[in-house]
Amino acid sequence: MKADTTNARSYLKPGDGQRLFGRILVFLVWIGLVRGHFYVLEVRGRTSGRTISLPVDPIEVDRGLYLVCARGNSNWVRNACAAGEVVLGRAMRRRRYAVRELSPDMRPPVLKAYLDRYATEVQRFFPVPKGSPVASFRDIASRYPVFELRLSDETADRLGAASQ
Repeated sequence: MKADTTNARSYLKPGDGQRLFGRILVFLVWIGLVRGHFYVLEVRGRTSGRTISLPVDPIEVDRGLYLVCARGNSNWVRNACAAGEVVLGRAMRRRRYAVRELSPDMRPPVLKAYLDRYATEVQRFFPVPKGSPVASFRDIASRYPVFELRLSDETADRLGAASQ
């Protein structure tokens, strides 16, 4: 397979219709009308300080929870790196997570699981088809930021207190 020669920090910007659909989906997920695999990602803007919200598809792989950005190095990716944490919410409930960006060599199994699970939504962003072997993702892994999510101490403390 040919080596990835594209800019690892590129970003495929959504169109106006996609942004509008995203805002509507955020609202519907947040109030609980849309569930399934969707969550609302909230992240603090690195320059504005405002909270930015958008729909995401977290994926669980080998007991770890991950976020993938199929569009590349988007604003939310840069904001998550700067903030070091994000919030996932749906149906009026929120959980805060610490984020750690995976190095490109650790991304292929997560990218494969993500594409296999959400192909109807994200296949257009990947040059390999759903069902491809993990090795097919090695050369393209640098194009797709992947974050490992861990419940933050604040959230874990609240959840622990609620179960006592």
